[in-house]
Formats: sequence, structure tokens, C-alpha cells
Amino acid sequence: MNAPLHREIPASLLNAAQALSQVTTQWDDDIVRQLADYIAIPAKSPTFDSDWAQHGYIDTVMRNAATWVDAQKVEGLKLEIVRLEGRTPVLFFEIPATRAGSTQTVLMYGHLDKQPEFTGWRSDLGPWTPKYEDGKLYGRGGADDGYAVYASIAAVQALKAQNIPHPRIVGLIETCEESGSYDLLPYVNALKDRLGEVALVVCLDSGAGNYDQLWLTTSLRGNAAGVLKVEVLTEGVHSGDASGLVPSSFRILRQLLDRLEDSTTGRLLPQSFHCEVPADRLLQAEATARILGDEITKRFPWAHYDCEGATAFALPTTTDPVEALLNRTWRPTLSVTGADGFPALQDAGNVLRPYTAFKLSLRLPPLIDAGVAVQELKALLEDNAPYQAKVTFQSNGGATGWNAPSSAPWFEDALNAASQNFFGAPCGTIGQGGTIPLMSMLSQGFPKAQMMVCGVLGPKSNAHGPNEFLHVPYAKKLTAAVAQVIASVPG
Repeated sequence: MNAPLHREIPASLLNAAQALSQVTTQWDDDIVRQLADYIAIPAKSPTFDSDWAQHGYIDTVMRNAATWVDAQKVEGLKLEIVRLEGRTPVLFFEIPATRAGSTQTVLMYGHLDKQPEFTGWRSDLGPWTPKYEDGKLYGRGGADDGYAVYASIAAVQALKAQNIPHPRIVGLIETCEESGSYDLLPYVNALKDRLGEVALVVCLDSGAGNYDQLWLTTSLRGNAAGVLKVEVLTEGVHSGDASGLVPSSFRILRQLLDRLEDSTTGRLLPQSFHCEVPADRLLQAEATARILGDEITKRFPWAHYDCEGATAFALPTTTDPVEALLNRTWRPTLSVTGADGFPALQDAGNVLRPYTAFKLSLRLPPLIDAGVAVQELKALLEDNAPYQAKVTFQSNGGATGWNAPSSAPWFEDALNAASQNFFGAPCGTIGQGGTIPLMSMLSQGFPKAQMMVCGVLGPKSNAHGPNEFLHVPYAKKLTAAVAQVIASVPG
């Protein structure tokens, strides 16, 4: 995919310059403002806001998006906010085919729920304080991926403006993705008859290796998450009186994690959490490494300090570009993303704490079944606890990863043509370390569909962390590229 070695890039019916001009104007005059309003609303995903229904933020961003889509007056478009009892809502829209005899459907996906605030934002920025600076729109959720519904409709409008025949198009915008999309499958089942025969999925919730070309995501890791809690006392006691006799809950928790991870290397110990990297993905990683080089590691905000008059930086696990790509896309990795049972530093006295709890996020290779992994993880951590401590692992659920189907010739040609037209470079391929639960569901439900999984989360965009931004110039070109690929769907 990194270079069209054996086929010429086909001409497109879409006038690329006109399409890019149109979407650029729409982004500048309307979409940036819509997304700024969206960023200002703390529509946190249900995992991070158990009172989401009462707070109404998710309903607000859903209603605002629906109102905007309706106001675009796209010919033939019908939309509704679908609500199943007790679940977060989804936005569903349908646009009839304008291509004679077409029986194919394009499914466009995105989400409007957000990660929580996190700390460390620049002093003039904040998660709910949008700021547009040097082509970057800062704030939580704009890039991940509140822009998707707006870009999807803008891409369709670019086709309509040039009277380009297109297949039937449907949109599915959820509000539970950052919680693992546990509400999504019931909606997919409820809407299955209305989804149709999906030939192409356009998912704009992914990343980019750089901002210089179109990037196709070829794999996603799965995830097994939960809270590991170790209890040894019913209340805190004087550390001088008890330490040495009462075992530390933190030390016990460390022992349990040693069952799972080699703390020296970070390698996950159970072999069942690993899988072989497919040969085609290995070749793609080698090609992508040649494009990105050390930018693969330089994209992260490494801690640094003065050391004997020079600046020293924290180091990555590897400086080999291929190994770096594989480590973050095809190998399992454990992260501790939260902790409980600890007082704040200024409040920490000489007390032996009664319990320690860690929130664990275990990223799984794309081919590992998450349900099986969650059960194995629970047994590994809970069985035969040291000192007969009370150990519980409360799973937040798991999401199986995804390995993209082989690209059909038309799809590969369309991606390269779109990347050349709007970026002046061939389309790159890259695996992503994150998880999009929908992709595994859709691959099972629509095994013949091509998957255009792309996104704007390039270097420094920092989704989920502080200073998250949407790279607007890249988003404009991606929007136009989506229009061209849709125009290329055969049949």
C-alpha cells in the first residue's frame, strides 16, 4: 500500500481541487465552530460519568450533531436519534444511492462520547476550553472523534456538489465508544436490516503516522481492563506498630503483577496473550518504518532533565523502528491507568493502608479473543493470593482486536489515488495500538466489506491526554479523500 508498484493510479470522476476547496471552506466557515462548541461540553463516556443520563451532556452533543446534519439539507437524507431502553443513544442517518442499479452500502462511523479531563494541560488550555491555534483545535474529543460526523457529511456534500453518482450511504454515530462500545452491539442488531449490504466501512476514529499522507489502519489491538484490589485490613493502622507483621497490600499487589508481567522488560508472561505477527503485517511494518524512522518514538512527550550540562531524555523500550511499531500494535502490554487506596501526598501520614487498588489496561494483540483473555487474567490474579489476602479483579469487560481483510484492488487504487491527489504522496499503512470495538463486530457481520479505518490522531495530537488537538489542515484533506474513495466503490 505504501507505493502503487504494479498499477497506475486511476483517474477519478471527482474533481479533486474543487472538492478540497469546498471542504476547506466548509471547515473554515462552519465545522471548526461546531467542534469548538462540542469541545466545550463535558460529554464524558458512561464509564467516567455514571450519571450521564441525568447530566444530559451526551444527549446535548447528540442533539447538536443531529440538528447540524439536518440543517445541511443533503438530498434524500433521513436521520433519527435511536434510543434503546437504558442505553446511550446513537445517531443513524440514511442517504439513498444516486448510482443506477447500485446495491452496495457505505457505512460511516464515529462517536461523540469523550475521555475524562486528565491533568497536565498547558496553562492556557483545558479539556473543555476550545482554542484554535496554528491550524490546531485544542480540547477534549475534537479529534477523538467528534469531528467524524461533520467530516462524513461534508464528504457526501462534496460528492453531491459535483453530481458524482454514489452508492447508498448510512451513518452510525455512537456515544459509548470510550467505555468499550458495550451499548453498540444491541444497536447494530436492532438496525441490521437497515444497514444493508455493506461494501465499505469508513471509520474516522483512528490515527496517522504523519500529516503528510493518507494512512490506512490495518490492525487494532484488543483490550482487557479492570480493577485489581488487594485488601489486608478493615481500616488503616499505625505503620510503626504494624509494618513488618501486617503485609503491605501494595507489596502483595506487586507480587500479583509479577505473575503477569516481567517488570524488567515489560513482556507479558502468559504465552496465551501473544500471537504470531502475520507475514503481510510484518512487511507493512518494515515499509512504514522506512517512512517514519525515528519519528515513531519522537512523537511522544518524553520527560527530560538537565544532566551535567546536557539535556537527558527518558528512553523508549526500543529505538528500532520496526520493533517500535510491532511493540505498540501486535504485542500485549500492561498499563496501570489509575489507583485507589492512596491518600494525597500532603495527607499521607504514617499509616499502613488497608487496601491497594489499581486500574489495569491490558492491550491484546489483534488476533487474541478478549473474552478468553479476561477470564484467564482474572484467574491468574485472584488464585492463591499471598498471605490469603482478599484479592478481587473486577473486569470492565474486554474488546477483541481487529486485523483488516486484504485490500481489494479497487480499494487499494482508490486510497493511493486519494492520497496522491490530496497529499502528493502514496497511502501509508499502519497498525494502531488502541481499540475500536466496532471493527471486530463489523468484520464478523460484513466479512466482504472493505474497511477504510483512518483518522487525524497523528504526532503530538495526544488523544486521552492533556493538550489533545485536532489537526485541521489534515482533517480537511482527509474529508476530501473520503469523498473520492466513496466515489470509487464499484457496483
